[in-house]
Amino acid sequence: MSARGRFHMPRKSLPPFRENEAGESVQSPLVLRDPRFSQSLERGLAILGCYSPETPVLGIAQLADRLRMSRSTTHRYVITLVALGYLEQVTPGRQYRLTLGATRLGMGVMNAVELREHAMPLLLELSVQAGFTASLAVLDGSVVQYIDRIRNTRSGRPQQPLVALDLAQAAHITALGKLLLAYLPDPVHRDALRELTLFKAGPKAITNKQQFAGELRKIREDGIATEDEELMVGLVAIAAPVRNYAHEVVAAVGLSANRSVIEMEALADQLSPHLIATADRISARLGFRRADEPHHALGDLYGPAFEGHGT
Repeated sequence: MSARGRFHMPRKSLPPFRENEAGESVQSPLVLRDPRFSQSLERGLAILGCYSPETPVLGIAQLADRLRMSRSTTHRYVITLVALGYLEQVTPGRQYRLTLGATRLGMGVMNAVELREHAMPLLLELSVQAGFTASLAVLDGSVVQYIDRIRNTRSGRPQQPLVALDLAQAAHITALGKLLLAYLPDPVHRDALRELTLFKAGPKAITNKQQFAGELRKIREDGIATEDEELMVGLVAIAAPVRNYAHEVVAAVGLSANRSVIEMEALADQLSPHLIATADRISARLGFRRADEPHHALGDLYGPAFEGHGT
């Protein structure tokens, strides 16, 4: 995808912010009035949005004119973006272009959208057949970020698919997060474990680093992660890896339930094979193939194990 597709913001969508002679910001009434609104972030993203295949290199004056900001203010934001690794200076002159860091930022968003599109129908069918909440998530540092989540109310129909990009949890207290931490490549895995802060959320959360490292090793050996009241009282969950064409674990898919409905052992024993099959089918849509896994029709994957769990 082109840089325009990743970052371009149409001129008419840019808020007409500028500075008056006193250096005060003057903005259109269309700009958000929410006190949490960050003008600095808005301006930084607007600068990135100025770049396109037609204008891959821009100077301070050009950026300032496009965004109707003073050159000094524009230069300050550009220097910040350079320091953060999203822009780089083109020698000679005060010209700047996007870096690979900016490209990865855009591709991360694109990959998340693509992943959700591939996974959503399979996630929905898994939730319907299992009768439990199905989730898809990726790892963001020490946090697991949900890409999609389909809550099953056990009323016969799951809720509509929920884009849960604003929903995140500490990785070490969720099955999804533990699985993703377990499959981090070395030395990233060691660094992540060393920097991880283990705090107690649910009654069974692991807070000992050595014990947690052992848990991650077991997850990698078994290919499945479990969560037994580690996030909160009564919540149990399982998770399986989603891989891409390069056999890299890029996401995790999971099922969660209340232990008043199903015990941890039953959830893992009865539904893990179906969860893994769903994860493999999502992986197949990303180009991954298991040498030992034949292609099944979805209807063949769900049998008597689901009886009593659906609604």
